[in-house]
Amino acid sequence: MSERPDYQMHMDTLFGYLAKVDVPKLVAACDEPWWNQTLCEVNDCVIRLGIICGEFHWHKHDEEDEFFFVLQGNLLLDLEHETVELGVHQGYTVPKGVVHRTRAPEKVVMLMVEKGSVVPTGD
Repeated sequence: MSERPDYQMHMDTLFGYLAKVDVPKLVAACDEPWWNQTLCEVNDCVIRLGIICGEFHWHKHDEEDEFFFVLQGNLLLDLEHETVELGVHQGYTVPKGVVHRTRAPEKVVMLMVEKGSVVPTGD
């Protein structure tokens, strides 16, 4: 998994207020190995859906925290001095300024909650 996948980052908001979000439908339609889509906005935050297989590059967010919540699969969250493994229905918050990367040896479906100003690939 040393090759960097072709990250498909969609920062446009897919669903407005009072709209039903159907995650299984989005997952079924995705054929990309690394796909990230902003689903909706909540106050000054966004909820993003990530469907990943492979590893992301090391990065950090200087001004924003980032929350990961696994819906399917097992996510490996590498920090500088440890790796946190998240299974289905487990979450973890990476505070701003902490260098990290996500890895998924097999397909993972997750939600991410972060400020709308975050640059997903890092600062």
